[in-house]
Amino acid sequence: QVQLVESGGGLVQTGGSLRLSCAATGRIFRSYIMNWYRQIPGKEREWVARVTGADRTNYADSVKGRFTISRDNEKKMVYLQMNSLNSEDTAVYYCNADGTNWGDEQYWGQGTQVTVSS
Repeated sequence: QVQLVESGGGLVQTGGSLRLSCAATGRIFRSYIMNWYRQIPGKEREWVARVTGADRTNYADSVKGRFTISRDNEKKMVYLQMNSLNSEDTAVYYCNADGTNWGDEQYWGQGTQVTVSS
């Protein structure tokens, strides 16, 4: 089982930057594909970025070139560096650990609020 705790959210002005962190527990962290999702109230949760245990990354088109996902398998941490933020990035950001490709489950953190003001 994996437990995830996000941190680093807050209020930032348009054009600013934030770095989100996700601390994970579990002995086989490297085996999980780690994702960041975000959700605006009243809308479906949206996938933002993915990093595999081998450090392969993918991004949603809406954040490509502005956000960078990374992981530290030794520290069991996942990061999301967010640059050039705009109001459309305002959301609750969730860390996700996906083990379904090898028969485990998906796990979610509690979320961290990011608010971008103009």
